[in-house]
Parts: sequence; structure tokens; C-alpha cells
Amino acid sequence: MEKKEKTSSEEILSLANSLRWELGVNLHDTVTESIYEGASRIAKKTVKAENEKSPYSFDMKMDKIVTSRWLGFPVMFLLLAVVFWVTVAGANVPSGWLASLLIDTLQPILKNGANSIGLPWWLSGVLIDGAYLSVAWVVSVMLPPMAIFFPLFTLLEDFGYLPRVAFNMDNLFRKAGAHGKQALTMSMGFGCNAAGVVATRVIDSPRERLIAIITNNFSLCNGRWPTQILIATIFIGGLVSSQWAGVVSAGAVVGIAVLGIFFSLVVSWALSRSVLKGEASAFSLELPPYRPPRILQTLYTSLIDRTIFVLWRAIVFALPAGVLIWLVANIHIGSLSLAEHFINWSDPFAILFGLNGVILLAYIIAIPANEIVIPTILMLTVISSGIAGVGAGSGVMFELDSIADTEKVLRAGGWTLLTGINLMLFSLLHNPCSTTIYTIYKETKSVKWTLVSTFLPIIMGFAICFFTTQLWRLFMK
Repeated sequence: MEKKEKTSSEEILSLANSLRWELGVNLHDTVTESIYEGASRIAKKTVKAENEKSPYSFDMKMDKIVTSRWLGFPVMFLLLAVVFWVTVAGANVPSGWLASLLIDTLQPILKNGANSIGLPWWLSGVLIDGAYLSVAWVVSVMLPPMAIFFPLFTLLEDFGYLPRVAFNMDNLFRKAGAHGKQALTMSMGFGCNAAGVVATRVIDSPRERLIAIITNNFSLCNGRWPTQILIATIFIGGLVSSQWAGVVSAGAVVGIAVLGIFFSLVVSWALSRSVLKGEASAFSLELPPYRPPRILQTLYTSLIDRTIFVLWRAIVFALPAGVLIWLVANIHIGSLSLAEHFINWSDPFAILFGLNGVILLAYIIAIPANEIVIPTILMLTVISSGIAGVGAGSGVMFELDSIADTEKVLRAGGWTLLTGINLMLFSLLHNPCSTTIYTIYKETKSVKWTLVSTFLPIIMGFAICFFTTQLWRLFMK
């Protein structure tokens, strides 16, 4: 009897597979499409409209463009590029104002106040040059881009365009064994990876949600855009004449962002065929009608629920990071600081990957916030190279007023075109910031997957940088 039941089950399974093969691999889509086509035929026969013009004619015309096989992707990339450009360009002025207020104005006042009450130099350094300055950098660099990006992103969502993005990207992500909605969480990651991780809640499948969480770090968050733009301007834009420098630099940054999307798809494919094996679950996406965005609700949702929430978490982690940065730069063993000891020790290892000890230390102590990577790199470069008369003082994070001055410091620290290229790659492929790591743990409740999400990008970053360096040295001899 048991054998008969087993045979019967095998026959049913075989019949089901045969039927699925005959109907096509996308059986769910085939059935769903047939249902909607049948409903549409019935509606046309039974419903008579007084006005022959369909109330959804505008939606249908728009969808023929934004979901077109040929125009869908160009429109999508163009629109997202505009959002990124507005975010970066629009954030420059308010970021400058905040930096001028919090760093150029308030920090000297706090230092003078600490000196006037006789605060020990080391305590003043830890609290003001370390903790306060780190928080000030995070707020001035992180707040304006998020305050612009999140409202724009929410407006696109409210208008009804983001579901069209998911529709366009669904086939690519499904081929990679992931969910089509991962396109939305990936896009959110371009504003903040922590917010992108939270956004994965829209994916019902636990397996596919986990894939989306692990790969979200491949989206360049707003904390990494300044690093990419600065390094591309110095090392990539510097390869061409000044009239083309801006275009070439922007192209390099966009290329890194697209490379991140490529890595997201590749890693999703690898995970879905190994430790998170399974087929992509099909989902029916009913495209909502286009509607005028609700401005006040958008501002509240984006500024209060997203911007302030993420910024607060970043500040909480940036404060102790600032203390650590000041300590490693100002505590000496013998004639060298802790920072110099680490840089000298790690340089031979880092050079194998086309990097240097300064970059490694900067990314270790700046884990709480990507926004402080460049100030930390400049400070460590001045310390390790013995450059005099640059910055706010020994062991204090700083940024220079001009790109030319920044280039002089980096060149004096031994930076080359290869170093710049590898830094851009490593900025894309390195561990998430502390805020994102904490958010991953909160969302997954798993130490295992939090560690995978943290160390997988680092391993990839070193591997890609090593491969790039070996190719460079092979062909540039």
C-alpha cells in the first residue's frame, strides 16, 4: 500500500512538471495573465461607459513609455540619475553651511571654552576634537543629502513610479533567483543602506528578503558618494582636459554605482543557488494608478520616519568612533602614535591590494559612519607622511577647502591613479556601517547572517582590488 502511494505521488509530481514545462517556466505568470485577459474581455462586453475615453488612458500612455522594453530602462536610469544629481548638487550648499556652523564656528568656541575653564588637553581632545567633531561631520555630510533624497524617493513612490521600477527590474532579479521587489530596496539603499534593509519588509519570502538584505550594501549610500566624487575628480577627471573633467568624473561615479547593481545581481544569483537555494517566487504586481503626490505626508514620512531615524542611529555610533579616532592618533608608544604603528605594520599587506595602511585604518575606525572616511584619511596621511602646516592640528580630523589642496596631500602621501581606482572599488565593496550592521541584526535576529552581510563585501572588496592591482601591474610595466 505504501509503495502504491509513493508511486502515485511520483506520478503526480511528474505530471505536474510536464504540465509546467508545456505551459512554460513562468506558470504563475501565464495563469495570472490569462485571468486578467479573461476579466478584461468580460468587462469590455458587459460594461458600457458614457464617455468612450478610458479614465486610465493617461496611465496607459505613460506605462507604454516607462515600462516599454526599449524605453523602460533608459527612462528609469535617467530619472534615478536626475534624483542622484539633485541630491548631490542640492546638498552641497546646506552641507557647507552646516560644516561652517558646526565645525568652523562652534568647534573653536568649544575649544576656547574648554581652555578657559582649565579642562585637561586630553579631555578636551577626546570630547571636542574626537566625539564632537565626528558627530559634526556626520550631521553636516549626512543630513542634507538624506533630507533631499528621501523626499524625492517618497514622491516617486507616491506618484506611482516605483512599482514600475519593480516591474522593469523583476525579470533581471528573478533570473538571479531574487524577488522583483528587491529593485525597490536596492534603490532605497542609494539613500541609506540601513533604510534599504528596513525596506526589505515589503518582500514576503524570508529567503528572498534575506538575499535583499545581504546585497543591499552594494548600493552606494549617500555617505559614500562624497568619497567617490572627490576621488573620481582628483584621479579620473585629472586624466583629461578641464573641459571634460566633470563629465568623465561623473561617468566614473555612475559606473561604480552600476557596478554595484551588477554585483548585487551576481551575489543574489550565487546565494540563491547555494546557501539560500531556491527558485524566485512569482508575484502579481498590479500597477497602481498615477496620482498627485501628497506633499505634506511625503515630507513627514521622509523627514521624520526615515531621515531623523537613520541620522540618530548614525550619531549614536559616530560619537564613540570620534573618540577612538582621536585616541589612536594621539596616544604614542615610543616616538610613534598608535595610528602610525598600525599604518607601518599594515602597509606591506595593503600594497598587495593597491591600497595603503592609511586607507585600511580609516575604514576600520570609521565603521560607524562612511561620512568621516575622507577627513580621517587626510588626518592619517598628514600624520604618517609628516606633512607640516596642513589641517587643524595633529590628530584632528579635517577637510581642505579646495580639491587641489586635497590632491597635494594625497599625492604627498604616495597616492597614485591605481590607489584612487582601488579606493573607489573598496568604497563600494566594504563592510556596512555600524548603523546598517545593527539594522541587519534587528531585522534578521541572526548573528550568523549579520556576520555574512558584514564580511562578504569585505572579502569581495579585497578580491576585486587584488585582481585589479595585478592586472594593472601586468599591463602597466
